Amino acid sequence: MKIWVDADACPLVIKEILFRAAERTGILLTLVANQAVRVPPSPVIKMLQVARGFDVADAEIIKRLEAGDLVITSDIPLAADALAKGGHVLSPRGELYTLDNIKARLTMRDFLETMRASGVDTGGPPALSQSDRKAFAGQLDRLLTHSVNPQ
Repeated sequence: MKIWVDADACPLVIKEILFRAAERTGILLTLVANQAVRVPPSPVIKMLQVARGFDVADAEIIKRLEAGDLVITSDIPLAADALAKGGHVLSPRGELYTLDNIKARLTMRDFLETMRASGVDTGGPPALSQSDRKAFAGQLDRLLTHSVNPQ
């Protein structure tokens, strides 16, 4: 398993949790972004800067993703593509996306996008809470523990 992070929109506190997890497990962590992102010096933590442009980082993650890899993103279309390729997907809020729930997330995303296009203010997501961070860390730990020690 490798971990791929859609790093442009990933909160710093989530990146720090990921850095500690990569060091603890030895699992390769790659942050993909269209701007430089600081990463600690480590043989298991990498930063991959891609060209600017719509979904360039997403396309690079999907290109490099192998079945069983983990993607960290809140981007629903990227999550759907990663799942279709056999990856695991975890949002920074700790929500595990699956083949069973991704279609509903895509439908809601498309609905809200249509509302915004018609001028309705749908607001944004709430700030990342302590419970979100805890949920993320717990789900990440379960995924990585299963990867390192499969049943």
